Amino acid sequence: DIQEGSFDMAASGVRYAPEDPTLPKPWKGLVDGNTGYLYFWNPETNKTQYERPVASSCVSSVPSNKSMSSVQESPKRRDEEVTHSKDSNGGSTKVTSGAGTYQTDRSILDHSLKDPDVKATPEHGSYAPKGADGGLSADAYCRRHEITVTGDNVIQPFTSFEATGFPSELLREMQQAGFSAPTPIQAQSWPIAIQGRDIVAIAKTGSGKTLGYLVPSFILMKQRRNHNPRLGPTVLVLSPTRELATQIQDEAVKFGKSSRISCTCLYGGAPKGPQLRDLDRGVDIVVATPGRLNDILEMKRVSLHQVSYLVLDEADRMLDMGFEPQIRKIVKEVPSRRQTLMYTATWPKEVRRIAADLLVNPVQVNIGNVDELAANKAITQHIEVLPQMEKRRRLEQILRSQEPGSRIIIFCSTKKMCDLLASNLTRPFGAAAIHGDKSQDERDRVLNQFRNGRSPVLVATDVAARGLDVKDIRVVINYDFPNGVEDYVHRIGRTGRAGATGLAYTFLSDNDAKHASELVKLLEGASQRIPDELRDMASRGGGMGRARRQWSSGGYDGGHGGGYDSSYNSGRSGGRGGGWGNSSSPDRGVGSGYDREQRDRYRFLTFFPSLNLLCLNFGF
Repeated sequence: DIQEGSFDMAASGVRYAPEDPTLPKPWKGLVDGNTGYLYFWNPETNKTQYERPVASSCVSSVPSNKSMSSVQESPKRRDEEVTHSKDSNGGSTKVTSGAGTYQTDRSILDHSLKDPDVKATPEHGSYAPKGADGGLSADAYCRRHEITVTGDNVIQPFTSFEATGFPSELLREMQQAGFSAPTPIQAQSWPIAIQGRDIVAIAKTGSGKTLGYLVPSFILMKQRRNHNPRLGPTVLVLSPTRELATQIQDEAVKFGKSSRISCTCLYGGAPKGPQLRDLDRGVDIVVATPGRLNDILEMKRVSLHQVSYLVLDEADRMLDMGFEPQIRKIVKEVPSRRQTLMYTATWPKEVRRIAADLLVNPVQVNIGNVDELAANKAITQHIEVLPQMEKRRRLEQILRSQEPGSRIIIFCSTKKMCDLLASNLTRPFGAAAIHGDKSQDERDRVLNQFRNGRSPVLVATDVAARGLDVKDIRVVINYDFPNGVEDYVHRIGRTGRAGATGLAYTFLSDNDAKHASELVKLLEGASQRIPDELRDMASRGGGMGRARRQWSSGGYDGGHGGGYDSSYNSGRSGGRGGGWGNSSSPDRGVGSGYDREQRDRYRFLTFFPSLNLLCLNFGF
């Protein structure tokens, strides 16, 4: 260990790192001769740490004497008294963008140079990843990225990969995957998660939330290698959809390889056999949809008594889909001595309620304004008001204007329209369809063809609106406007991800007028151009009237046949009863009653019986 003043570096196997002029005084870099990892030492305070020190004008809220061993301790039981350090006034530390204080002491990350379980930063010298914000102070970084943090003794964000102190193999995997620096949600949630704290993280889709919770789980599992995977997982991630669940598994396998992390995915619509065999062999991480996990729990084929790291991903979507009873049932099987992380795109009262029940004194991390809906400003949004019969021709014009091979998603409201468009677009554009009535094998095949470019155009219902993470999606086209503006934000969020830019085209017809005012507000917030037709629609509350038509008329597009596709999960994951669709797909919900569109059509034709024949003739 480093002692006050001089010490025997040869005996301790430690040497000075090459001179780094970017290190703030009086910090010095030291290299462990046994591991090759870089440490940082302050000779004035005799402090050592593996996080790269950053010069900052921030004021420490309160010094702490905790050691690195507190990272390895299990979180407090839910029924035990939980105590935390407070500031000098006895209150919590709140950090806003450009204001407030951080815990700059970072003592939670302090450690001994001889601690074999704690890995330090690989020796990068003065290397700074392209695009990193490592030179910014914590306050400046938060202002730039609109980060707001509320909680006790909050640690500064990791503004570069160098600052994380993660193993070199893990950082190499991330950089090879194209990451030049942590995304804002990763930068702020990583140090908090490693500290062993509960987190509520609120950020838009495509912000890097998945690695925001996976990477700390890798680090913590390496530090706590005291579990037997055959007795159950250490990490449990709950996801609303099988598409998102399988993508989380892919990320865990890809970035957990160097840490020798094993992972399986439990979801419905697929045979249980292979999933059960994975559990029998033993895995570190289980990613699951609530319904399939509950099924396997009832079969007594999996135990959650070793879970110490619980993640609820897309928590708002899981509650929207009625999964709260399933989630609560699962959480009862998880030890109260655990760390819980909740990642969500929105922050409605339902999510706040369950967060208050499941998390203990969490740190809340907000990226942007969580109280108002906002679209990704990296996406250029084109809104086109046009009659229903002109949609098909305009769609083909947009597709022909794109570079050959560009990945494009077209969203429809119904399964029938999805199949109809895909069949018409397959030959000229290589389109394929995905919705809840497709078998899991067919959905996997279509998604793989979309990812590898064999089918560059994907026609989908909202089954792909959230969680689908395919790189380099160039364009999103809303052929039918969704049920609300929030769903619109998540649809277009399939493009413009991970710092890229994207394009979104949205068709509005007379039936969508009720969404016009909210859409105008959303576009204004994202500094997008608002067409006059949309403003007129919003001002009069609906109806195109004699508004100028931008595109020449074409053949009728076949209408809206088929039921709404709200089939997101499998088996009993459908959550509460009540009209989640009456499809024949294996992933339908357990809601009773007939299909929502059938209900709306019935009401419409009851009040307007004279239109019945017209609707039948045109396929409604």
